[in-house]
Amino acid sequence: MTNWEFSTTTAEATQRLAGNLAKLLRAGDLIVLSGELGAGKTTFTQGLGRSLGVRPGIISPTFVLVRIHPNLADGPNPGGPDLVHVDAYRLASAAEIDDIDLENTMDSSVTVVEWGADRVEHLAPSRLEIELVRALGSPTPEHPAGDRPASNVVAQNPQDDAGTFDFDDEDDDEPRVLRLRAVGPRWAGIDFTGLDRPSKTTE
Repeated sequence: MTNWEFSTTTAEATQRLAGNLAKLLRAGDLIVLSGELGAGKTTFTQGLGRSLGVRPGIISPTFVLVRIHPNLADGPNPGGPDLVHVDAYRLASAAEIDDIDLENTMDSSVTVVEWGADRVEHLAPSRLEIELVRALGSPTPEHPAGDRPASNVVAQNPQDDAGTFDFDDEDDDEPRVLRLRAVGPRWAGIDFTGLDRPSKTTE
């Protein structure tokens, strides 16, 4: 198990870091995102998806639990993995994770699970755990952590509910710390140094 820590000051910098990380990913990889409301989990996933070359429209999976973003044949990474974006906020256990059948998409996709700590570790022998920490602020009184209705739905088309309010990323342009922990044999010997630098240094 190895650990890295990065700092970003804007949403663009957070997405650039995620895009650099995407170049190291392949189908079957699992990313577990944690952090308070507004920490930037969805902003991070947007940068990841852009670099993976999947269909755009990534928003926080608040009212559906799973969104599938297929790889675009005419995108920047044709033939790459799909992106499966999961919100495990209202899932209380690993058994409830199993009920949404992520195993069916794991082999062909990069799976990103927000609020997935202590819920999804059984899905794969290796994973990346990424915690995003805001330097300023916290969940607002209008949107406390428990005020997030959701339904057990898999959205094939992210545009179906693109008008849904995204609770996660209200204040993107502020300093953040991203802590990355690499777990399991898939990541043995991988050096993540430089993920927060311009892309040419990580290619």
